[in-house]
Amino acid sequence: MSAGAVPGAAEVLAPADEAELAAMVAAAAARRAPLRIRGGGTRLALGRPSQAAAELSVARLGGVRLYEPGALTIVAAAGATVAEIEATLAAERQILPFEPMDHRRLLGTDGEPTIGGAAAVNASGPRRVQAGACRDLMLGVRFVDGRGRVVKNGGRVMKNVTGYDLVKLMAGAHGTLGVLTEIAFKVLPAPECAATLWLEGLEDETAIRAMSAALTSPWDVSAAAHLSGGPTMIRLEGLEGSVRARAERLRERLAAFGDVETAEEGPLSWRDVRDCAPFAGRPGAVWRVAARPSMAAAAVARLRVERPVEALYDWGGGLIWLLTPEQDDAGAALVRAAAEAAQGHATLVRASDAVRAAVGAFHPRPGADALAAGLRARFDPAGVLNPGLMAS
Repeated sequence: MSAGAVPGAAEVLAPADEAELAAMVAAAAARRAPLRIRGGGTRLALGRPSQAAAELSVARLGGVRLYEPGALTIVAAAGATVAEIEATLAAERQILPFEPMDHRRLLGTDGEPTIGGAAAVNASGPRRVQAGACRDLMLGVRFVDGRGRVVKNGGRVMKNVTGYDLVKLMAGAHGTLGVLTEIAFKVLPAPECAATLWLEGLEDETAIRAMSAALTSPWDVSAAAHLSGGPTMIRLEGLEGSVRARAERLRERLAAFGDVETAEEGPLSWRDVRDCAPFAGRPGAVWRVAARPSMAAAAVARLRVERPVEALYDWGGGLIWLLTPEQDDAGAALVRAAAEAAQGHATLVRASDAVRAAVGAFHPRPGADALAAGLRARFDPAGVLNPGLMAS
């Protein structure tokens, strides 16, 4: 079975519009028939393995619904592909600021990532340290809840943020609170140019101190990453003259950490960092750890005492990608303990169905888990939307 397949899925429901989707969800709720929500199919391997008998695809709910370049807003159907939206924005020299991750290389999946899928998992790339996460750029949503009701929350323009909390709740809910049908985003002008400062040979702790020095500088850093045993990368973006001047000043600030090179390309691209490419196609489990940056290196060092671990740090150390052996529980107890010691949490992103079913993908947090269960009971009382996917 390919990564992300639904075990035993006998039916694929592909509504042509929101009304048909709502009717299908209502019918499933009446029968208490679980549904696996699908966009482009590139992220179906996230979370616990699905036990749903049917998939509900939003692939036919596509297209850009509204685009106002002057207002820096775009509204798209959930089934619109990220590539389509990026192409639309590029024609006006604008971008999705949160730089959404493409999971295909890491998970070994096919298909085209959709904007609904990106929002559902809160996919946020290296520029998060400057522009914010996906949820921070979401202005409004339309979705169908587990009863089959159409819910609209937020707005289509930046000044209209009514119900903003519910907009944020949908980001990262993995389709367990509702099936997204439309999302409004804030967008930004594309940078005129970019430059990356490179340092080689830094130990993890030193690299994090270097990234912190860059991020706390006045030079408006848009990304900072480090691969254990590899390069440390600092990105600057903006107008060409500004980038050149800021890069020179930042080079001076980072000189204490070693030789600093400036180049647009190097051994690792920002797309590679965004997509966790160093761990793609390699055996082992992959964990995503949110941590306090100042504690990130110590957390990884603690893990390495117990088992082999490779690490890729993004967000200046606030996000750690870990590659661990997949034997037994893929190091679940150790990784989660290390994450908690770093005042964070760990998510199992890639592992076999057996491991994900045994240990769960998401970090157990009793208070937050109880709150999430209450929300799911309110929005999906019959428990038909991706049931069990987020169980810890």
